[in-house]
Amino acid sequence: MDRIRIAIVGYGKIAQDQHVPSIAGNDRFELVATVSRSAGAPDGIASFGSVEELLAAGIKVDAVAICTPPSVRYDIARTCLDAGLHSLLEKPPGVTLGECEELVRIAQAKGVTLFTTWHAQYNPAVEAAAERLAGKDIGTMRIVWHEDVRKWHPGQEWIWAPGGFGVFDPGINALSIASKIFPGTLILRGAELLFPANCETPIAARLELTSPAASGAISADFDWRHSGGEAWNIEVRTAEGETLLLSEGGSRLSVDGAEIVSPGHGEYPGIYAHFAALVDGGTSHVDLAPLRLTADAFLLGKRVQVEPFES
Repeated sequence: MDRIRIAIVGYGKIAQDQHVPSIAGNDRFELVATVSRSAGAPDGIASFGSVEELLAAGIKVDAVAICTPPSVRYDIARTCLDAGLHSLLEKPPGVTLGECEELVRIAQAKGVTLFTTWHAQYNPAVEAAAERLAGKDIGTMRIVWHEDVRKWHPGQEWIWAPGGFGVFDPGINALSIASKIFPGTLILRGAELLFPANCETPIAARLELTSPAASGAISADFDWRHSGGEAWNIEVRTAEGETLLLSEGGSRLSVDGAEIVSPGHGEYPGIYAHFAALVDGGTSHVDLAPLRLTADAFLLGKRVQVEPFES
């Protein structure tokens, strides 16, 4: 089977730390180029300033991994799909649902693969939790996702601009896990969004959700003002009284206090294994549930102004 010649568009930290080693560790892929405004690339790999430059260079490329900030992702993805390139989108796949739906249409028309990745879903512990909860009645679910924005997004002003997502940049990871493991549809009922006086996106959010599959409360608490270590936890209690806890961003699973070992690829290696299978099968995988819940939070959320953010 031919190797998939892939280019990375947006050669930032996530591309360097996760995508490059995952591509190198999967013998179905060959990294042939990067596209970056800073012209960065691994040694021996061609680098271009734009997708248009890459396409004009005549290098054989089959696929792209688009790792740019979400605000520019749609135009880049559209260009790549129009050129017949299989396209992998980092999370979130776009700023709006409309953008994503149009990309689906283009991919179908061009007969290429579109893959909206949610890296946290590919933790083996998340997959194990989903299997364990399948078909069960849920009592309650509580999500707590707290971290320090100054640690994880130093100097990144785009996250505070419209389309930057604010605290939903990490919070959407929690929603991607919740929508993956929950044995039913999650529906947003209300939200409170805390906006710094000098920012256009929230620094904290509290969500209330419901589902036909749950008899009790479902809530989420996102906060970017947390110091002293991260709290990335999702606790689910079934109607039968079993308690599942996904901790450390979905990398660890315990059931009634006993840790469950969950073998598997890991987040980004799992993403690339799935991408190869999609390309080989001529299919796409588009999951918009986490983005839809985020959009609903902005639609229904009560806006509360808090003190200005100082980076």
